[in-house]
Amino acid sequence: MDRGDNSSAVSCKLCGEIFALPEDEVDGNLPRVLLCGHIYCTSCLRSIECGSVIRCPECEVESSLHEDGVCGLQEDSRIIGLIYTAKMNKMKSLRCDKSKNRRRNKLLSSTDVNANTEDVEQPADIEKIEKVVDEALARAAENLAQLEHMQKTLTTGLAEQVKRERARLVMEIKQAADKAVHAIQKWKDVQLNQLTKLEDKFSASQSEVCRVQERMKALEIAMQMAREVRRVPFLEQYCTLDKVLETLHAPVDNQSFDMKCISLGSGMSCVFQSEGLNQSLALSLKMDVSTPRHFSESPPKGHLPCWQTAEGRSSSCIPLGRKRPTTRQKQDQESLGTNSPSSQDSSPSPSPRPRYRSNLSRQNSAADLGTPDVVLEGFLDQRQEHALPPTGPELANDKWRIHRRGKKPLSGSKRNVTQWVVVTHVVNPSHFYVRYVAEKRESEILSKKIYNLCCRDSCCFSSSDTVETGSTVFVKWKEGLWCRASVVEVFKNDCGEAVKTCLVTQLASVRVFFLDYGLTKSITIHSEDGTTESSLKAVNDHLKRVGEAVNVELGHFVPQAIRCSLKDLVPYDLTKGWSKEAQVEFRSVVGSAAVEMRPLGQDRDSLLVDLRKAPMDQSSDVPISVREYLVFIEVARFYSPVTMGRRPLLYYHPNYPKINTELNAVVSHINNPADFHIQLVDNMESLLLSAKLQDCYNATAVTGEDDLSVYCPVIGQACVARYDDKLWYRAQVIGHPGGRKVEVRYVDFGNKKILSISDLRKIKDEFFALPSMAIHCCLSDVFPLDGETWSDACINRFISLAHQKLVTIVATGKVPKTEPLPVKLFESGLNGPVANIAELLVTEELACFKEGLKSKDLSPTGDDSAIWDPPLEHGSAMEGFDAPDQNITGEQDEEPLEFQPQLKISDKIKDLKVRVSHVNSPSSFYVQFAQYDTQLKRMCELVKKECALMEPQDVWKADMYCAAHINGVWERGQICSDVTSSNNAEVIRCDHGSKVKVHTRNLRPLPSYLMGSLALECTLTDIRPAGGRSTWTATACDFISYYLTGASAVMTIKELKDERPLPVALFCSNRMGQFVSIADFLASEGLALKERKPKSAEAVVKKSKENDAKSPESETQADDSGDKKKSTPSLPAPSFIHCPCPSSLVSTPTPPKPAPRTIMSAEKVKTQLYLPPELPCLGHVQMTISAIGEDGLIYARAQNAECQLEQLRERIQQSMKTLPRQKPYTWKSVLGCAVIGPDMLWYRGQLLEFLGGHVKVQYVDYGLVENIPVVHVYPVLLCDDVPQLCMPCQLHRINPVGGRWQQDAVALLREMLLNRCVDMQVVELPTDPRGLLTVELFLDGLSLSRILCHHEHATMDRTASAQKGHSVLSVAPFLDDWDINTEGLRGPEEPVLGPFIYPNLPQEGEKFQVRVKHLWTPNELFLWPLEGTSDVEVDGETLDEALTRINENIDSLPRLTNFPHGGPCLAEYSDGKYYRAKLIKFTSVEPVIILVQHVDFGSDDALPTSKLRQMPAELLRFPSRALKVRVAGFKAPSISRQEDVLPYSPGWSVKAAMDMIDLLHSNITASVVARKPELTVLLYNEDGELVHLPLVSSGLAELE
Repeated sequence: MDRGDNSSAVSCKLCGEIFALPEDEVDGNLPRVLLCGHIYCTSCLRSIECGSVIRCPECEVESSLHEDGVCGLQEDSRIIGLIYTAKMNKMKSLRCDKSKNRRRNKLLSSTDVNANTEDVEQPADIEKIEKVVDEALARAAENLAQLEHMQKTLTTGLAEQVKRERARLVMEIKQAADKAVHAIQKWKDVQLNQLTKLEDKFSASQSEVCRVQERMKALEIAMQMAREVRRVPFLEQYCTLDKVLETLHAPVDNQSFDMKCISLGSGMSCVFQSEGLNQSLALSLKMDVSTPRHFSESPPKGHLPCWQTAEGRSSSCIPLGRKRPTTRQKQDQESLGTNSPSSQDSSPSPSPRPRYRSNLSRQNSAADLGTPDVVLEGFLDQRQEHALPPTGPELANDKWRIHRRGKKPLSGSKRNVTQWVVVTHVVNPSHFYVRYVAEKRESEILSKKIYNLCCRDSCCFSSSDTVETGSTVFVKWKEGLWCRASVVEVFKNDCGEAVKTCLVTQLASVRVFFLDYGLTKSITIHSEDGTTESSLKAVNDHLKRVGEAVNVELGHFVPQAIRCSLKDLVPYDLTKGWSKEAQVEFRSVVGSAAVEMRPLGQDRDSLLVDLRKAPMDQSSDVPISVREYLVFIEVARFYSPVTMGRRPLLYYHPNYPKINTELNAVVSHINNPADFHIQLVDNMESLLLSAKLQDCYNATAVTGEDDLSVYCPVIGQACVARYDDKLWYRAQVIGHPGGRKVEVRYVDFGNKKILSISDLRKIKDEFFALPSMAIHCCLSDVFPLDGETWSDACINRFISLAHQKLVTIVATGKVPKTEPLPVKLFESGLNGPVANIAELLVTEELACFKEGLKSKDLSPTGDDSAIWDPPLEHGSAMEGFDAPDQNITGEQDEEPLEFQPQLKISDKIKDLKVRVSHVNSPSSFYVQFAQYDTQLKRMCELVKKECALMEPQDVWKADMYCAAHINGVWERGQICSDVTSSNNAEVIRCDHGSKVKVHTRNLRPLPSYLMGSLALECTLTDIRPAGGRSTWTATACDFISYYLTGASAVMTIKELKDERPLPVALFCSNRMGQFVSIADFLASEGLALKERKPKSAEAVVKKSKENDAKSPESETQADDSGDKKKSTPSLPAPSFIHCPCPSSLVSTPTPPKPAPRTIMSAEKVKTQLYLPPELPCLGHVQMTISAIGEDGLIYARAQNAECQLEQLRERIQQSMKTLPRQKPYTWKSVLGCAVIGPDMLWYRGQLLEFLGGHVKVQYVDYGLVENIPVVHVYPVLLCDDVPQLCMPCQLHRINPVGGRWQQDAVALLREMLLNRCVDMQVVELPTDPRGLLTVELFLDGLSLSRILCHHEHATMDRTASAQKGHSVLSVAPFLDDWDINTEGLRGPEEPVLGPFIYPNLPQEGEKFQVRVKHLWTPNELFLWPLEGTSDVEVDGETLDEALTRINENIDSLPRLTNFPHGGPCLAEYSDGKYYRAKLIKFTSVEPVIILVQHVDFGSDDALPTSKLRQMPAELLRFPSRALKVRVAGFKAPSISRQEDVLPYSPGWSVKAAMDMIDLLHSNITASVVARKPELTVLLYNEDGELVHLPLVSSGLAELE
C-alpha cells in the first residue's frame, strides 16, 4: 500500500517505519514514550533494550522497565488518536469520493471538454493538500507532546528549584542569625519575608517556561488552522499555508531550550562577618548576590545514576550542594601589560557524559584549607558573566580545583604539605608560574581536546568576527599544539595604540596570556596581499575562535598555571630591582625538572612558596632550597621587618670575681696570654642552661617550626647558634663576612666562629635570665718579649698549660666591662694551687714581667675556703680523660707495655690506679687501668685503620665482635642481641663497658686479632642493698653513677677469679687528699648496709686497713695526685661544660677539662627557723590571701606587710647575686633555708621533709608548699632579722565534710580568695606565735563559712566554745538581719526558680531496680531508680506528657536572660525537642555558648542562648530522673596498658568504659553504701553478682 494511502501516516524517527494500530490478529507497532520524553516505536525499543534498561538514542538518558518490559511503557495517546482520526477521515473520504464520482458522471454529458479537464485536475490538487496537511498534523502532534512534557518538567523543576533554594537560604539565614544577638532578630525577619519574591531570582527558568508556552500556543493555533483547512480545503486561499506548514514541521530541539536553567541556584547567600579589634567587635550580616551556581541534577526517583568516564571507569556521584564561589583575580600588570580580569564564573554542571573529566587523584594535597595563608574565599561580581579563570593563589586551593574538575576533595590535607610542580615561566623570583605534576594526565587530555576543537570549522574566524580584549582564544604554540589564551592587547592596522576590539580582517597583532603556562606572547598577523581572504587565512593560521559552547565545555578544566612568589625574598639591591642574573640563575636552578613546592602563605595575587630541588649528588638526601641558593649567590636576600629605633636585647655582663679571692675556673678559650676567656666552675646553672637549650631548640627542629629562624641578623643581636657538635649555644652576632654567612661569638665560652645563617635561631626571653658565663681575661703584669706581639711558641705553651683545664684564678684589679680582666693563673691540684702559669712562661723565656715585679709576689693569696667540686655530667665517658702519671719515681716505675688487645691482670692486686668508665650499680661497674691509656689510644687507631674502609655487612648476631663508629671514633664493640629489621643494634663498648644503640651502617666486622676488652667489670664488696632488698634501688645506682663516672680512683682486688664482675674495694680521694672507701660512703648515706662479719674477721680487716693506710704506695698517690696532669697533657678529658669549640690550639679550642674529681663527705649544717610572724589584734583587719594549702589552711598577709615584702625582696636579691658554692649537706638539722624559685629569684623557705633528691619546702612569706630539687635549696637564712610575713589561719566554727577538706572545696577556696584583699575577723589568737589564727572571713559582706556550707563543703559547728583563751568579738551581722527598704525596687524580669528535687532512695543496704542513663567513667555514672519514681504524676500528668505539651508551644516560652550557676532551664536536644536541664558554666564568650546538663539523662551539651528557654515552675515538681553516683568497690588501675584513654579521665581506658557499658545493659540493681560526701552505691547484675568484677578480672580495673 502507498504511504500516502495508509491511515497511520506517522513514522518512527529511529527506524522510519510507520506506527500501526493492532488489527484483528495482526500486532501493531505502537508509539511509546521514554522517561526523557522521546517517542519511538515498539519494535525499535525492543531492539535497544538491555537488561531492563533502555538508553535513549538521542539524549542517552536511561529508562528503567517494569515487569512487562517494553509493553509496560506508556503509549503516546495523541499519536494513537491522530492515527485513529486519520483512519476514520480516510474512510469518510472514500465515501465522499464515490458520491462525487456519481455526480461527476452526470455532469459529463452536459459539459464541454475544457470544463471536463478542469474538473479532473481539481480533485488531484485537493488530494495533495490533504496528504500534506495530514503529515504536518502528525508531526505537530508529536511536537506538541514533547512540548507538554517539557512544560511539565520545567514547571515541576521550577517548583522543586524554588523549594530547594528556599530551604537552603532559610537554613543559612537562621545559622547566621544564631551567631548574633537579639539586635539582628528584625533583620532576620525582613530577609525571610523577602524570600516570597524568590521566584524573581530565577528569570532564566521563567523565561524558558514562557518560551515553551509561546511555542505551544503558536503550535496549537497552527494545528487548529491546519485542521480547518483539512476540513474545508478551499480555506487555504485565506491563510498562509506555507507558514502554517513551517510551524507544524518545525522540530523541537533540546538545545534550543536551556533545560539546565533549573539546575542554577539563585546566587544569593547569607554571609556573616566579624572583626575583633582591641576593645571592639564589628559584626556584619549581609545577603550577598553572586553569579548563580549549578546544582547537581536530581536523578529520577528510585534511580541513582553514576556518570561514566571516557575510559569506562565509574567516578563518584556528584553530591547535591552549593559550591562557594571563587575570588576574582587580575593578571599582573608586569606580565600582561594591562589589568584585565582573569577570573571565571563558576563552572556549569557536568553534562551526562563528561568525557573530558580526569579521573586522576592528586598525589599531594595542598596546604590546609583552614589556614588564612592559603585559603582565598570571596564572592564573584554578578555582572562578570564571562570572566576568565584565575591564575593566582586560589588555584592552589584543592577545593576550587577539584570543584572545577568535578571530583571529591581529598580528606586529611595538612598545612605545608609539599607538592611536586614544574616551573613553566619565570619573570623574576617574585613572579613565576608553576604547574602541578599530578595534573599531567589532565593536561594531556585538555591538550588533545583543544586540538580536536581547533580542527573543526566552527572554531575558525569569519570576516564578521571580532577580537576583544579579555576574550579567550586558541593560540598555535607550535605545529600540532594549540593552547588556550586570554587576549591582553589588540592592535589594529594603521593604528599605533591598542584598541579594545577589532575585526579579524583588520588585525595587525595581538598580545595574549597563556592560561596554562603563565607567559605572555605577542603574535603578529602577516597578510600576503592584504585582501580580506588572505587576512582571514593569516588569522586562522595563528588563532582560533572560542565560541560560547566551547567556552562552557572547557570551563571544567581549571587553568594549569599558578602564579607564585618566593616568600620573604627581595632583590639584593632594592634600588635596582631584580637583576637579569637573578632571573637567569633562578631558571637554571629549577630547570625543567620537577621540584618540591611548599606553600607558605599568600600575598594578593601570588602564592608565597618555597621551592626545593632534588640534590645533584646522589649521596646527599637533603634537597636544595631555591631561596637559600639565591641568597647564597647574593642575587637576593631575605626580608625581615625590623623596628627602627629599637636596640636589640643584649645579655647581662658576666659576674666578675672579687679582687684577691681564689676561685676555681676553666679556661674555655685562648687567643693569647692577653686575650682568653674563663668560666667559673662553682656556677651550677650552666648545666641547666645547656640542657634547656637543647630541649627547646631540638624540639623546634623536629616539629618543623620556622618562627624562630633568623633571616637578617643585626650586628650585636643575641641569638642561639648551632655548633659543629650539633648542639645549641647562646651567641651574639659580631660580623657579616658575606655569602650568607655570619660571624658569632659564643658568649658562654668566648670563641668565635663563622657559620651559615641557617644555623641561627632567635633566642627566647627566658634564656636572657643568666648573664654571660665567659669572662674576658688577660694575664696580669705579663707582656710579650718584644713588647708587642705574642709569639706562637708562647701561645702554644700557654694553651698546653691552661686550655680547657681546671685552674685557680685571682683577680688583681677592676677594669671596665669592655676590657679584659687582669688575673693571675695557677695550675690546680688536689691540695690547692700548684704553679703560677705566668711565672712558668717567664721562666721559659716566652714572656716577661713588668719591671719591679718580684717572683715571690706570685704566690696565691686569700683564705683557703672550702670548695666542693660538684660531680660531672655523664658526658663522653672515657674519651679525653687525663691519665695519672705512670712515670712516678720509686716503686711505681714500670716499663712501657707491649700492645695487648685483651686486658691481663698482673699478680699485683692492691693499690691499682684505675679510672671508672661506666657505672650500672654498686654491683656492676667498669674500670680502666691507668697503665693502659696508651693502649686505648693505639687500639682506636688500629680499629680505624683496619675497619674504616671495610664494607658493612647485613647480618649481625648476638655476641659478635664489631668495630663501631661512635661519636666520631672507631671503637671495639660486641653485639648484645640479634639485629632485626629496625637496623639499630645494641652494642656494648668493649673498652668502656657502656651500651649504646648504633645504626648498622656504622658497624664493621672486627678482625680476630683485635678482639678483646680493656675494661674490667667489678663489684663492691662488704656491702649489700639497704631496706632488705635483693637488688639495688634506682637512687643508689644514680647516686654512685653520679659521683664515680669518669673519676680516677685506687682499687684493690679482693679475689682473683675468672667470673665477672670481680670483687674489689674502691677508694677515691676527697679535697683533703684522704682516700674514702666508696662502700663506706654509700653506707653513710643510708643507701647500703655493711655486711656482718665475725669479730675475729673484723679485727683482721681493721688491721689490714691500718697497714694499707700507712703503705708508701698510698702515700705516694696522695702526695703526687696533684701532679697527675703534667705527664700527659695531650690526652683529652671528660667535658664538664659542653663547650661548642673544636679541638685545635688557638682558633679551634677543645672542651674544658676539670681536674680528677674527688668525693667529700656530707657537711653537717644546722639552721634555725625564721622569726615567727607578728600576730594582729582581735577584731576586724584587712588581709591579703597569698596561698591555700592542700589541707584547707589559709595563709594571709597584713596590709602593711605588702610594703615590707617588696623591701625584703630587694634586700634578698642584692645579697644573693649568684648561687653559693654547692656542697653535700645533711638536711636533718636544717629548718630555715634559702630557695631558688621558678623565676630564678631567691625566697625564704622552711624545710618540711627530705625526699631523697627532692625536698618539701614552704615559702615562709607566701605560705606556698612545693617539692623541689635539692640543688635549689641552700641551708642559709636570708634576712633573719625580718619575721615571717605570712601567717596560717583556720575558719571558726566550721567542720569540713568527711573530716578533711576535699579537693573541690580547696579549689573553690582558691578561686574565691587567692591574691584578694578580704575582711578578716580575728576570733582567737594562738598560744604559740607560729600556730593557727582562728578567723572568720567576709567577701563583700558575705561570710565565707556560709558560702562553704551552701555548697555543701562544710557544716557549721554550733557546739564550739564561744571563747577560748581570748575574748571573741561579736560576729558581724548577716545580710538577713539588715533592715533594707525595698520600696520602689522592681522584681526580677524572670521568676527565680529553686533547685530540682531528687527522688527518695531506699535505706542503705536495701537493693532496688535502677536504669543507667549516662556513663561518665566506669565508676561514675547517672542512674534512675525505677521503683516508686517511674510514673510520678503532678496534676494528673506525667513528666513526659508535660514536656510533650510544652514542646508543642515552645515558641511561646521566653528565652533565658538570667544565667545563674545551677539554674534550671529548658534546653534543646539533638532531636529538636526541649528537655529539663541546669546551667553549668560558660564555655565561650563569642559566640555565647553555655554548658548545660540534662537532669533527666545526665548528659552534657554546649548550646547557644537561642536554644535555651525559661522553664515553667510546674516542671520543678517532678523529681530528677538522673542521679550522679559513684560505684564503690573498684577504681582505675594503677598501671594501664591501654593506649586509648578517656581524655577527661586519663586513668580510665576507653576499652574499660565500653566494657562497662556492655555490663550495664542487663537488669541492674543497686544498694546505697554512703550518702556523703557523695552518693555511693554498689551495682549488681541479674545473677546478684557485682557488675565490676569482670573489669577487675580482665585487668581494666582493680579492687578499691
